[in-house]
Amino acid sequence: MESVARLLLLVAVVVAAASGAATGALAATPHLKLKGLRVRLTHVDAHGNYSRLQLLQRAARRSHHRMSRLVARATGVSKAAAGGGAGDLQVPVHAGNGEFLMDLAIGTPALSYAAIVDTGSDLVWTQCKPCVECFKQSTAVFDPSSSSTYATLPCSSSFCGDLPTSTCTSSNKCGYTYTYGDASSTQGVLASETFTLGKEKLPGVAFGCGDTNEGDGFTQGAGLVGLGRGPLSLVSQLGLDKFSYCLTSLDDGDGKSPLLLGGSAAAISESAATAPVQSTPLVKNPSQPSFYYVSLTGLTVGSTRITLPASAFAIQDDGTGGVIVDSGTSITYLEVQGYRALRKAFVAQMSLPTVDGSEIGLDLCFQGPAKGVDQVQVPKLVLHFDGGADLDLPAENYMVLDSASGALCLTVAPSRGLSIIGNFQQQNFQFVYDVAGDTLSFAPVQCNKL
Repeated sequence: MESVARLLLLVAVVVAAASGAATGALAATPHLKLKGLRVRLTHVDAHGNYSRLQLLQRAARRSHHRMSRLVARATGVSKAAAGGGAGDLQVPVHAGNGEFLMDLAIGTPALSYAAIVDTGSDLVWTQCKPCVECFKQSTAVFDPSSSSTYATLPCSSSFCGDLPTSTCTSSNKCGYTYTYGDASSTQGVLASETFTLGKEKLPGVAFGCGDTNEGDGFTQGAGLVGLGRGPLSLVSQLGLDKFSYCLTSLDDGDGKSPLLLGGSAAAISESAATAPVQSTPLVKNPSQPSFYYVSLTGLTVGSTRITLPASAFAIQDDGTGGVIVDSGTSITYLEVQGYRALRKAFVAQMSLPTVDGSEIGLDLCFQGPAKGVDQVQVPKLVLHFDGGADLDLPAENYMVLDSASGALCLTVAPSRGLSIIGNFQQQNFQFVYDVAGDTLSFAPVQCNKL
């Protein structure tokens, strides 16, 4: 059991990435592997001047929308592409929105902008002039005609073939359409350009130059950087063997979360870790090659080890099910069978009455005592993974306090078709994705000191 005297609303979020190869203007040519690159990520609500309750409500709302999109993708649900001449073309539903922004620049001369980082999809894209339909962004829209390093990719490009759906224009340009659900979508042509991260110039990155873009989920940034496991992912194009991130809490103010790409930068420092490094295999699902799957073998709540059949969190023969680690979802979602057992264990051990958490957007909340929550004991929560790895969570990573009402709420919810380990549970842990070795490692670290 752990005291919740230090429980604050920690709306932290995470980011991850993948492996692969890259492209030139006309053909795919591997990038030289980076020796190590450090990028800072900013939470989408970091500068919004929101109250803690508002932060939690916003994070919960975005998480529910994203979970629906991820489940739709995992279960094979498709939606019609939105307008832009695509007619009744059916395209896969992608994750879309996220919780962190990355600062980068595009073109020569370089134009700086912020983009949403998304570990649940692959395509890198930004809005491009001339716009048929573009959402409002805080920076200038990229104009391809002003860049000396811009080139469209032909239909014969290997990256054009890597798109889930594509069209070939009369001028042999590779057209793409991505839909993210909730009427959010991007449409344009696949192109090659020089991107700048920090001071590092990365030539020949394949990206979507979108002239028809819509949806509320993109308004925090001027596009999206896909960091999934597929070949169009940024880290796949950079040929990285490893990457890592460490997500800070919003209570760190303007604290930025480090994303470490390649080389020794991605390793966990034993001097920084406050507990031994744990490792578990990354699992591949041929039906969903972009997601980062892990094998969740069990749960422990307080003194109760929850026993579930092996099939509860397993990838099913039809490609549904399984457990992914996701940076863009704040709340953890567990398949209904596992969630019900978890919920029952918390209700039995909390010794507090349950209250309605729908206003916050969470399923299980407890009413704290009138004298405050300083002496309330919260059962420990441990996630057990294949290979003996245990994610032993501090209370603030799964229980949040709404100071206005005094309610304590569990940041775990039920789902069907896919389980997701969200970024609330990942905060102040460094996660290392060894994409070459198919291994996920993690350890508790003070991310604002990394």
